[in-house]
Amino acid sequence: MSQPIDIVKDPYVFEFLGVPENKPMLESDLEQALVQQIEKFLLELGRGFMFVGTQQRITLNNTHYYVDMVFYNKILRAYVLIELKTKKLIPEAVGQLNMYLNYYAAEINDEQDNAPIGIILCTEKDSIAAEYALGGLSNNIFASRYISYIPDKEQLIAQVEAVLKEWHGKHD
Repeated sequence: MSQPIDIVKDPYVFEFLGVPENKPMLESDLEQALVQQIEKFLLELGRGFMFVGTQQRITLNNTHYYVDMVFYNKILRAYVLIELKTKKLIPEAVGQLNMYLNYYAAEINDEQDNAPIGIILCTEKDSIAAEYALGGLSNNIFASRYISYIPDKEQLIAQVEAVLKEWHGKHD
């Protein structure tokens, strides 16, 4: 049986949006661009994803909250809630998404649904901060980077070298 870790990618490549490289973008603009290109976005997400909607309202104690994007993955039989962040991952985003997942588990899921999954799509994540922010939660929350364009050859080589250096540092 597939597990949530099997479907979450890192990074996601949003080159199909055609947004200018290195141009600041608002979360609402990113969301609108993804919705306009939903078919391509579904292909980038991977197998089994179905689009449910954007800005899905959750009301708790007369306060409204909005999940940026909601999908359903038929392979995992689970809702997938996506929070878009146009900056570095911050711990507050994890708490926000964890609240949404608890709500979906209690109020939206049917008996045949598995626990909902959360993905925070951000431009940058510090691995250590992400580990502490995401650690110890009972919900499946993943932080994945997104990039607007595939890096050029030199950037790819530098990224591979950095990953190998980090891996060797942990295994030496």
